[in-house]
Formats: sequence, C-alpha cells, structure tokens
Amino acid sequence: MAAQVLLAWSGGKDAAWALHVLRQRDDVEVVGLLTTVTTEYQRASMQGIRVEVLRAQAAAVGLPLLEAGIPAHCDNGTYDAAMARALAEAASRWPRLRTAAFGDLFLADIRAYRAQRLAAAGWELLTPLFDADTAALARQMQAGGLRAHLCCVDTRQLDAGMAGRAFDEHLLRELPAGVDPCGENGEFHTCVSAGPMFAAPLDLRRGDTVLRDERFAYTDFNLAPV
Repeated sequence: MAAQVLLAWSGGKDAAWALHVLRQRDDVEVVGLLTTVTTEYQRASMQGIRVEVLRAQAAAVGLPLLEAGIPAHCDNGTYDAAMARALAEAASRWPRLRTAAFGDLFLADIRAYRAQRLAAAGWELLTPLFDADTAALARQMQAGGLRAHLCCVDTRQLDAGMAGRAFDEHLLRELPAGVDPCGENGEFHTCVSAGPMFAAPLDLRRGDTVLRDERFAYTDFNLAPV
C-alpha cells in the first residue's frame, strides 16, 4: 500500500515539480497540500501569492488545500504551533498520513530543521528533489512544460527588474554569477501557472510590483476575470 503524503505547497515551481516527481512513484500517494498563509494579507507567506491563486492551483492539480494561518511577523514558536495544528488536522482527515514532503533542493540546515520538527510530531520528512543539480533541474522543469513567473525577488541578491519575469531559458542566461538557477538561496520565488501536474493552465494576469521591507520586490499575479 502506497504511503500517504502531505505536500508543502508554496505556489511555486519547486513544490509543483515535487508533486510531479512524487506522482511518478508507485510507493507514495500525495493526498493533500499544505500552505502557510499570512493572515493579515491572505497571501502565501514567502511568495506573496494571493490565497485565491493558491486555491486555484490546488484545484488544477486535483488536491485539497489545507491553510495554516500565521501572522505577518511570525517567530519560530508561532510558526511551529501553526504547523502542528495543521498536521493534526491532516492526520484526522487521513488516518494513515504521517509523511510530509517539501520541495527543498540543497539547504541541509533547513531540511534538518524540518525533519526535527516533524519527528517531534510523529511525522517523517520526504524531500524528493533534494541534492538535485539546480541548473539541470531548472531546465528540466522548463522542458517538462512548467510555466512560472518570478513573484518575489530579494533585491540584495538580484535586480528588482527581474520581478515579474518568466522563469524561462532567457532568465537563466541573464542570472548573475552566484545566483542559484532555482533561487534556492532565497534570491527569488515563483508563481506557477501551468505544468504537467496541472489538469489545465491557469490564466493569471500580472499586476503591480511593489518593494516591501526595503528589500523584497513583489509582483502581484491574479486570476483573470471569468
């Protein structure tokens, strides 16, 4: 019997590709998605993606979305408590579920922290993309039909003008030396609109780009009016 898996969902390319990879396996079954939403803004906590876009992504991949609300200025204790509540909710919904997957690529300290916190709750960690060559992975995503745009750029690591750009081969060629092709060091975050994990692409419209905390350039993406 395949192990049930809850996938951490940010709305970005790594989470989406992790779902695609997991769905190629016979030993696991992704049963739901878990996202953290900043309650004051109703957006994904890091990416800044609108909650209605997150919900549309979940519908497009055919999975229920569990939303863990956290405040805008969230310390580790508050985050851990919100995640513990979300995991307890998931376990009550799927009694066999005790594995959480993340799209981590190579940051070992973050992976170790996740494993520690999950173990404290009686859960296991799965990271299907870990240790991937990020340059090769970025091109594999693009060749595989994934479509995404940069929705958040750390202007201390990358020019703010990159915000809103398509995550494509042209972008990869223009990234400065030292910037990870998948943005794994926090250089940028993405919003996915299409890919092999989606039943149909989302029609997203680009909005304004704003600078927050004198550092992060956020580009808004919203669902096109029906």
